[in-house]
Order: sequence, then C-alpha cells, then structure tokens
Amino acid sequence: MDVRNRNHVVVTGRTNGPVIMLAHGFGCDQNLWRLVVPLLERDFTVVRFDHVGAGRSDLSAWTAERYSSLDGYVEDILDICRELAMGPVVFVGHSVSATMGVLAAAREPDAFAGLVLLAPSPCFVDDPETGYRGGFSAADIDELLESMEANYLGWSGAMAPIIMGNPERPELGEELANSFCRTDPEIARVFARVTFLSDNRDDFAKATVPTLVAQCFRDAIAPPEVGAFVHAQMPGSTLVTLNATGHCPQLAAPEETAAAIAAFAGGLR
Repeated sequence: MDVRNRNHVVVTGRTNGPVIMLAHGFGCDQNLWRLVVPLLERDFTVVRFDHVGAGRSDLSAWTAERYSSLDGYVEDILDICRELAMGPVVFVGHSVSATMGVLAAAREPDAFAGLVLLAPSPCFVDDPETGYRGGFSAADIDELLESMEANYLGWSGAMAPIIMGNPERPELGEELANSFCRTDPEIARVFARVTFLSDNRDDFAKATVPTLVAQCFRDAIAPPEVGAFVHAQMPGSTLVTLNATGHCPQLAAPEETAAAIAAFAGGLR
C-alpha cells in the first residue's frame, strides 16, 4: 500500500532540517496544526499526516479490525517513518496520539530522536484504587460513549466546546465540532472507544527517548495530575505547563505551543 496516500503525508519546511512529525488526536486531522506549522518550517522539516479514517486519508484502508486498538495506528506511524527514511524524528503527539508515539518509540526507539507529548493521557478513566486521576469516572466514559452511539452529531456539538475550552472564543469550539462532524460516525465511534477506554499507564515507562511532556494550565480532558503522572513514569522527561487553556493548545495558543516544540527539538541537535 502507498503509505503516503494512505495517511495523506505532507512534508514541508526546511530541506535537510531536523524532522518534526505532527500527529493529531481523536476527531481531528492535520489541519489543526496549521497555525503551528509556519512557525516550525523555518528551522525544521515538518511532517504532517492524517490517521486512517480522518481528514484526507484513504478511507478504504480503514477496517474495524485493524483500528480497534492503538496497535494499528502505531504501525502506521512506524510505516511513515520507514517510508520517509529521513532519520530519527521528533514525534509530536496530541492527546491520544501522545500514547501512540510512546508505544511506537518503545517498539522502535531508533526511529525517534525525541517525543513531545502534548496534553497526553495514558488513561482517561480515574482509578480510585491507585489514586490515579484521569479526568473521568468509568460512569462518565460509559455515558459519553452511549451518547455518541445514540446521536453522534449532537454529541459532537455538545462535547467540542468542552474539549476545546476557551469559552470566550466560541469559534474554536465550532471548528472542533465541524472537524468531528466531518468524520464518518462509524469510524469515530470505534476510535472513541480506543481513545477513551485504553489504559497504557504501564507503557509510558518503556519509552526511553528524550521526552517533553507539555500540559495545559487548565484542561478539562487531561487535568494537571495526568501530566505529573506521565512525567513521573518517564525517567529523564521534562514537564512544562503551558499558559494555554483547553485541550487543543495548537489552536488556542499556537505561538506558545510552537515555541515549546522548537526549543525541545532544537536542543536535541
């Protein structure tokens, strides 16, 4: 299969510069990086792609069997790295894609110069037995998924502003809702279950490449405790708290987000 077409891979920026690969989260596509990309292209080669089932990816490549776990997405990421053959990349994973990056780096560490985990969450469900706070109770997640099954478009309109935050900038929530609505509901439901029901807390210690954990100051989806947990799980990682609010700082605070990515990636040279 043509990997570049399958994932609608786009490469821009400085020729022969250090490579930054940007991976979007649930319900989004590479367009959500559009404000960050111009700020990175001056110094880096920037790779964007769409997860299969999102954006301009090859929808015929999507199967529930392959993408009913994070493994299918992880294999796609590694396929892209092999296809581009640009050497080790700095992988920037937003939300659930942060977990994909961790799993990929644990599997093939030589493919990665570093990881930037942007608003990561290895598990969205609270675990009262261990004291882990993921942001949602198990009942919350069940209700969320049931609501999505019953009325995907209604769910999209209700959840997008919560995920985005920044109520004083309603256009951001509207953009995210529109992104959700462009996704095939069947694909979105499968990806939602993968996103919100996966528990990869133990896997974060397995990635040993340099890592930046970038959390938002206020995030209803991934509270500060999650960033602290991820940082503690990954020896040698660096934790920064962005002044941004909401779960999508690449849209809400692109300059600050790009600066954090660039500072980390530039320091790996």
